[in-house]
Amino acid sequence: MSKTSSEPRTNSPPPAPSAPSCGYVALIGAPNAGKSTLLNQLVGRKLAIVTPKVQTTRTRLLGIVLVGEAQLVLVDTPGIFEPRRRLDRAMVAAAWAGAADADQIVLLVDAARPDEPDTRRIVDRLVASGRRAILALNKVDLVRRDTLLAVADRLFGDGCFDHVFMISSLKGDGVEDLKRHLAAAMPPGHWLFPEDQLSDAPERWLAAETTREQVFLQLHDELPYAASVETESWEERRDGSVRIDQVVYVRRQSQRAIVLGDKGQRIKSIGARSRAELEQLLDRRVHLFLFVKVRDNWIEDPERFAALGLDYNV
Repeated sequence: MSKTSSEPRTNSPPPAPSAPSCGYVALIGAPNAGKSTLLNQLVGRKLAIVTPKVQTTRTRLLGIVLVGEAQLVLVDTPGIFEPRRRLDRAMVAAAWAGAADADQIVLLVDAARPDEPDTRRIVDRLVASGRRAILALNKVDLVRRDTLLAVADRLFGDGCFDHVFMISSLKGDGVEDLKRHLAAAMPPGHWLFPEDQLSDAPERWLAAETTREQVFLQLHDELPYAASVETESWEERRDGSVRIDQVVYVRRQSQRAIVLGDKGQRIKSIGARSRAELEQLLDRRVHLFLFVKVRDNWIEDPERFAALGLDYNV
């Protein structure tokens, strides 16, 4: 996926960086710590979906950003929590896998909830593994400064953090400082992606995620966590627009009725908002058609896990 620009294009390629650096940065944390919001803020464009629903992020997503001659490959991971189901285990495994080979790890901690058990388990695992990390206290605009300093001192005392940043992923406070620090920490090496690429995620997948975000935002607690969206067809049109057909999958017929709504009004609203988001994301006109189908027990289907990039057998 590439940036869009209204500036005139030239045929001359930009000069190659004289001293390039590049590396992976894993964003980890408990559910709803703000990882996806931080990824979007660092990239400067919305790539990851964000909802109040826990475990919204199901698989790893790369965001790519240039800071001078450094290329940061940001890995947004699922929230790490105590898994209860197969899907939970697969998501947590994907999160730790994203951190395993990263050049830098950023642990996001909700500054208003620094002592939650999920965060404690993450810190304990970092300490046990000997991995170093950067602590990013998020949502600092919601907490008094003296409380923030006490939280930072307490967590820093665990001995696995090299630096502490106080940020607001939503408002952007402190994010530029974190970005500059990460850029300076990247190892020397050629960029892994073209300079105008923002993610390695296919547009079809990003489109499905955009609709899934609207499903969660509009249905809140009415629809169980296991709803999924898939892009079934993608048709490029001569006028530059695109037709996208997607299916919202639910597990029971009663859930299908919830997504459709009275006389189809809910699915129309989901489609309208998703289409508006997609037109911003793709920078062109979008014709979006949504269908709702029942897929029994997809949450135990190995093929669906593979489609999400998750390990069914973890």
